[in-house]
Amino acid sequence: MSHEIHTIDAAGKVPGRLATEVAQILIGKHKTSFTSHIDDGDHVQVTNASKMVLTGKKLNQKSYYRHTTYAAGLRETKLSTLWAKDPADVLRRAVSRMLPKNKQRSQRLKRLVVTN
Repeated sequence: MSHEIHTIDAAGKVPGRLATEVAQILIGKHKTSFTSHIDDGDHVQVTNASKMVLTGKKLNQKSYYRHTTYAAGLRETKLSTLWAKDPADVLRRAVSRMLPKNKQRSQRLKRLVVTN
């Protein structure tokens, strides 16, 4: 199992479309030797995350939700506040949610490096 390093420039790209490309590479679906139960994906380095383009009214309308597991513990974070704090985190969240929800997910996310 050899892991190559793919470098992707995020300038001018939409986060969702870019996240699908990154997820495919992390999973290893671009390889002819793809097997679903074997983690044979590659490393991905994404640069210029702060230069990604958001389409439509997502900056004002999109929200991320999480629950604290306490009563009335639903917390909402607007995309605008997350984007102002760390644009790379927006892409990390998108990629994380596109990966299969199994034991290999955390290993695959460790191979993703996003820089502003």
